[in-house]
Amino acid sequence: MMITVNFNGAVNDDNVQELYNKLFHIERLNPNGCTAKGTFFVSHKYTNYSAVQELHRKGHEIGVFSITNDEDAKYWTEGSYDTWLAEMAGDRLIIERFANITDGTVVGVRAPYLLVGGNEQFNMMTDQFFAYDSSISAPLSRVPLWPYTLHYRMPHKCHGNAQNCPSRSHPIWEMPINELDRRDDPEFDENLTGCHLVSSCSNIYHKEQFRQLLQHNFERHYGTNKAPLSLSFDPSWLLANTGFNDVLDDWMNHVLNTYTDVYFVTELQVIQWMQNPTSTQNLRDFAEWKEKCTVQGQPHCQLPNACPLETRELPGETHRLHTCLDCPKSYPWIQDPTGDGFSY
Repeated sequence: MMITVNFNGAVNDDNVQELYNKLFHIERLNPNGCTAKGTFFVSHKYTNYSAVQELHRKGHEIGVFSITNDEDAKYWTEGSYDTWLAEMAGDRLIIERFANITDGTVVGVRAPYLLVGGNEQFNMMTDQFFAYDSSISAPLSRVPLWPYTLHYRMPHKCHGNAQNCPSRSHPIWEMPINELDRRDDPEFDENLTGCHLVSSCSNIYHKEQFRQLLQHNFERHYGTNKAPLSLSFDPSWLLANTGFNDVLDDWMNHVLNTYTDVYFVTELQVIQWMQNPTSTQNLRDFAEWKEKCTVQGQPHCQLPNACPLETRELPGETHRLHTCLDCPKSYPWIQDPTGDGFSY
């Protein structure tokens, strides 16, 4: 069975030091002997691109989460093709340039607040060669859903997401977020609505509840059709709730020590397996999961440039852009993602 641990938002020194280095260290190995991997949907503001470059070097997957992270729901649900193009293709341009990712692996999109943009979003993704979206939640049900492609009708109702799912055919994978069962006692408690991001499970306050949430939902997937378990987090939630990062750390240890057929993989690795299904016995030699198996060595740069930059798009604000590459002229933003500045 596959588990995808995903993080949404900016990558900065705090969440790298306190969280990502703790969860994805060199000793945490999948059954094939490769390190556990995660997926990071990166938004632009406050992101340290030298840290993104290091996550990518170690074999984690980098996806896009927009440039502006605009809080207006209609900006996304009613967003035009050009809005989605500027936000997502622009975010990829910034990531590829300033984190120096040149291998074409930034192919996944997650919409801010999981506010799906209907056909406009998916038309843009098709034209820009994005491979998958991971913003649509599947309602809590007895048996979870496997990822699917949007060539055909969605295999579940358009649930939440401001009801703006794609209605036409698109050659895009959907990595649905199966809602989590957040009941304290699944045997006896009344039905509660599911939650899609782990960090949106509003009734989880204590470490024991968090541990129970992880284990119960793992068993729901493992005990039925073994659909991939998507665990998506806002990193600040894990850090704000004291001890939650330790719970996740211990639980990942428990899973890998208990099961010989469970892997912590990236979204892209799930697609690779679905395109080439391989038995548990042969998975240890599955070539696609052996790339960047255990990455040693030093980060690309020890002392990134901390570029203090402005842009006329955000008047009066100075932002630091951390990158191993040279500083751009301006702070990259939605009309100027390369940071080359405006010529007029």
